[in-house]
Amino acid sequence: MATYDYSPGLGNAASYQVSGIPWVSGNIECSANGEQVLNLPSVSSWIMVANNDTTNPCRVGFSELGVKNTNYFTLLAHQNGGPNTLGPLDLKVTQVWVSGSTNVDIIVGLTSINIDNINNNSMSPSGSMNWSGSVAALVG
Repeated sequence: MATYDYSPGLGNAASYQVSGIPWVSGNIECSANGEQVLNLPSVSSWIMVANNDTTNPCRVGFSELGVKNTNYFTLLAHQNGGPNTLGPLDLKVTQVWVSGSTNVDIIVGLTSINIDNINNNSMSPSGSMNWSGSVAALVG
């Protein structure tokens, strides 16, 4: 008789179909030359970002080198009386990096997937704690 293991995992669709466990960090402050990392307690299902800064855009990436170089997206400064927001973005990550803004809020829907599922050489050859986007990464 076959034995099945139905534990949460990167390739397990049910891990992403259920409602996310809420995780919020607000009023994150960083300078134009400084980066802030938010280490999530488990793998995300989705993220939302809000830039409340009225003057500075916010760079959002998934690695330190990403926000320092060119692998980030930009969320413009707060406009017309409300924050500039983006999301939800359906992303499986364990870290979010921000830079440039003095007031950022991040809202995440977490899965029950342990971050160790990404923090290994087959998922992230660079050895980082985050999804590297590596070609041919196995997620099953």
